[in-house]
Amino acid sequence: MYLDAAKKQEIFSKYGKSNTDTGSAESQIALFSYRIARLTEHLKLNRKDYSTERALTMLVGKRRALLDYLKDRDIERYRSIVKELGLRK
Repeated sequence: MYLDAAKKQEIFSKYGKSNTDTGSAESQIALFSYRIARLTEHLKLNRKDYSTERALTMLVGKRRALLDYLKDRDIERYRSIVKELGLRK
């Protein structure tokens, strides 16, 4: 499996406040970004996998909504997570 518990703990400890911080916007954005990258690689090999394409579109929307929320609440946290993950604005 591409996303096991150890990988989640690594992502949450790197981008969250602690390794058990699963609810902060930064940790969720980082987790979604990891999943989006993996689904993008899958779709490069399997172009006709439309259910995965839909799941990818929904994940991008969720990440965008979290980024918009973070931008409205705390612009500095938004700028730092965008810079760390290398996201386009």
